[in-house]
Amino acid sequence: MENSTEVVSFVLSAYGNIGNLKYLYFTILLLWYITICTSNTILIVVIYMDRRLHEPMYLLLGNLFLNEIYISTSLYPLLLSQMFSDTHEVTLPWCFLQMCCFYIFVCVQLCNLTAMAYDRYVCICHPLHYNFLMSNRRVGKILLLVWIYSFTNYMFSFSFIIPLTFCGNVIDKVFCDQQLVIKLACSVSALTSISDLFFGFMCVVLPFGLISVSYIKILWVCLTVSKESKQKLITTCTPQIVSLGNIFVGIAFHIVGPRLDIRYLPDKVHIILSIYIHLLQPMITPFMYGLYLPKIRQSCKRLLFDRK
Repeated sequence: MENSTEVVSFVLSAYGNIGNLKYLYFTILLLWYITICTSNTILIVVIYMDRRLHEPMYLLLGNLFLNEIYISTSLYPLLLSQMFSDTHEVTLPWCFLQMCCFYIFVCVQLCNLTAMAYDRYVCICHPLHYNFLMSNRRVGKILLLVWIYSFTNYMFSFSFIIPLTFCGNVIDKVFCDQQLVIKLACSVSALTSISDLFFGFMCVVLPFGLISVSYIKILWVCLTVSKESKQKLITTCTPQIVSLGNIFVGIAFHIVGPRLDIRYLPDKVHIILSIYIHLLQPMITPFMYGLYLPKIRQSCKRLLFDRK
């Protein structure tokens, strides 16, 4: 084992030397973060205030919008503060906190999308049982289960990271990435690697599998219904499919990127790919659901512009 001193902080080396461009980057990211928080908050308020939206699908959407704010907050405040740092250091506790928030909220997002896919499956494939299977009370229990499931899954994996000792402290990203943190450990036990894979399976592979099964069954129904009903099904499911596709791309960049040699890419492209899931998804979600779904669009117009 290598000799090492106690690591009390990590250096986020991907920032590099951005010089005076830091003011431009800071302004762009701050405006982007404000827009994400504002757009998602507006839709949460719309769903809360319009009793016609107090239905299972929209309650699940409200949780999704709330989680997008949490995901963004797990990155942007640290990202903005690091813009004006000369050393780009982050202490061990803050690094671990960011890791916990990021992975738990991503797991919540995928589990929430799984619940939404199940909601659409029940609505389309078993409409007569929908009110029983997807009552508001049951949706509340599902959302509670989503958060408990995500938290316990990640904390199990994280419990194997806490005892690690580190022989290096340079992370080649703009945020604390668990895979790169584990690589800096002086030694990694088989249980640590297995727990990391277990979390990936439980919070990424399993939700994607369940979502795929739901949409395959929905697609099968689409092939047998009328053109008008098919159009309605497509309108309802398109935002979820777009969100899922974008998340899949973001997770692919996040998981595969550190395992590939992509040094030939420009540094700025490397940084964008590493935070892709933070950049686009929190913005895609409110605009896809807010602008695409007729009931939310109408409620927004009614609450924001109708003064009667």
